[in-house]
Amino acid sequence: MEVKRFAVLLCAQDSEYMKSQYGGYYGLFKGMLAEEGEVWDVFRVAAGELPDDGEVGLYDGFVITGSCSDAHGDDAWICRLIDLLKNLDSLKKKVLGICFGHQVLGRALGGTVGRAKSWDIGLTTIRLSPSFEHSSSLELPAQLSVIECHQDELKELPVEAEVIASSDKTGIEMFRYGDHFMGIQGHPEYTHDILLHLIDRLVLRGFITSYGDELKGNMGPSEPDREAWERLCVSFLKGGFLQ
Repeated sequence: MEVKRFAVLLCAQDSEYMKSQYGGYYGLFKGMLAEEGEVWDVFRVAAGELPDDGEVGLYDGFVITGSCSDAHGDDAWICRLIDLLKNLDSLKKKVLGICFGHQVLGRALGGTVGRAKSWDIGLTTIRLSPSFEHSSSLELPAQLSVIECHQDELKELPVEAEVIASSDKTGIEMFRYGDHFMGIQGHPEYTHDILLHLIDRLVLRGFITSYGDELKGNMGPSEPDREAWERLCVSFLKGGFLQ
């Protein structure tokens, strides 16, 4: 039986908290998505480490993480990542983009990324499109809660891409392109505690200034629909996604 191989394209720097609690973002995604018998690797893309042409063919799918960098920026590693994603598109490799990953995936396809009107931080309810609900075999609810933490968003996608979820604040919460690319603006991998830690990090690094305590106070005890998100992401990466 052929071994399934997947790779996390790490676009963030792991904090000490993430490394000690989850083994970094790689460990967090592996814990959420990996199944017995699979091989999961990591490429530290933000440090300039990307799979070469010979390595790409070894993998069944890729996951692009979030990042503090702008998906509309022109850093050398971001431009190299976009070239890689165009290659993965031509090969019809499965790619799941999360937050920054969602945005840069859309950009690689010819979409537009820019600043949102304001930060979106906290638990958000997204609405799945009726066409996606009907085509999916997962029997998902029409609405899902997910943790969001972003100041950029996908503004526009090419006509070949399908918007499959939206929210009151963000028009493109999810999209798919063919059967091989899917982007999710929220963080299905996040827990309540991870978001609390991230808010502290954003305050410390000066991304948000005066309202960190207010954000934490407004969050409440609710957790996102992680079980449904896990089913959706696993099903997309490994088949059985559509009826």
